[in-house]
Amino acid sequence: MNRRSKQLGLVAATALVLTVTAPTAGAHAGHRPGADPARATLPAGDGWASSGTGTTGGAAADASRVFTVTTWEEFRAALAVPGTEPRIVKVVGTLNATAAGCAAFEAPGYDFARYLADYDPAVWGYENEVSGPQEELRAASATAQGLAIKVKVPANTTIVGVGGNAGITGGSLQVQGVDNVVVRNLTLESPLDCFPQWDPTDGATGAWNSEYDSLVVYGSTHVWIDHNTFTDGATPDSSLPSYYGEVYQQHDGELDVVRGADLVTVSWNVFTDHDKTLMIGNSDSAGATDRGKLRVTLHHNLFDNVVERAPRVRFGQVDAYNNHFVVPDGPYVYSLGIGQESQLVAEKNAFTLAASVPAGKILKKWKDAPVTTAGNYVNGAPVDLLAVHNEQYPEELLRADAGWTPVLRTRVDHPRAVPGIVDHRAGAGRLR
Repeated sequence: MNRRSKQLGLVAATALVLTVTAPTAGAHAGHRPGADPARATLPAGDGWASSGTGTTGGAAADASRVFTVTTWEEFRAALAVPGTEPRIVKVVGTLNATAAGCAAFEAPGYDFARYLADYDPAVWGYENEVSGPQEELRAASATAQGLAIKVKVPANTTIVGVGGNAGITGGSLQVQGVDNVVVRNLTLESPLDCFPQWDPTDGATGAWNSEYDSLVVYGSTHVWIDHNTFTDGATPDSSLPSYYGEVYQQHDGELDVVRGADLVTVSWNVFTDHDKTLMIGNSDSAGATDRGKLRVTLHHNLFDNVVERAPRVRFGQVDAYNNHFVVPDGPYVYSLGIGQESQLVAEKNAFTLAASVPAGKILKKWKDAPVTTAGNYVNGAPVDLLAVHNEQYPEELLRADAGWTPVLRTRVDHPRAVPGIVDHRAGAGRLR
């Protein structure tokens, strides 16, 4: 939702620090030791984003299009500079998109206490979606927040954190309708929706629904997401209150790849302490835009204490290999979701499950679609994920063979070694 934007005028008004960074020798060598991380490019053969023209982001940016930013306003201004020539945005420290607090977005007359009183199920019931003055004011407030925290990422852009403590709190990066984007070395703390909507018709007892993902890839191509940490940070779901007997859910997803997005590599990231984490394809009815696209590679990522969607897949040819999934005691639904016309290949991953979690829960059938699972380890031992799922959940039988063989892989580690490798090298602050 691209709504009110006070920051459009900041391009001229905000003083951006221009960093003079000459192109590094061997700048196209990806992870080459000693190279400037801001000018790194995705190595050849490293997942779907290396296909075709590959992914270089802003590696070739002139010095005049290299920006170092220390505030959210400077960040927005750097991305709003006109032109699609390569650009690099270096993030120093933590940028806070909601430093002013939720009150800064409230529409005049909005009153949360009044909202709760008006739509209490004892008054409103469960048959109809909410409407009326307070719902309209809530929506207006949400519009204001969306305009303040969403920022569009242009084509041919690299966004990179500097050092080990760079990140964004409460912002939502929108990679929409563009090509050739790199996002690296950032701690992305999930946006906190200040104005969730109560939907009494959602399930038997209603639910609070929120917006805003940390990063959305929407209708874009050649996107490399590498060495980031996605987290709920200071506001995990366990800290959220409940109203009407339901958790006041203020988080949406951490990463979405949707609406015809294609050729994406997600590597060496940490996804932690979140519920609905990573969605590839957001609707069963989106075949017109998604069929034949949503080709995504996930490798060497750590999924630690996430409840579900790691990922959930619709339509796409998704290659998930050498990832480590850590599932402690606590809320857990599944890791790998098999959805509409999906073609997921899950190979040589490692799963560390609490004793209370059956291995059959790793896979979840949403729609009938084939899946390839091979060479995966659970708690240090080889396990046939498909066979154990079908044995433990015979009412949700899954079919074998996704029908394709991934070839765009560089290093492939033995799954027994994956926990040690991934846990020590994935995430922000660990670029090598």
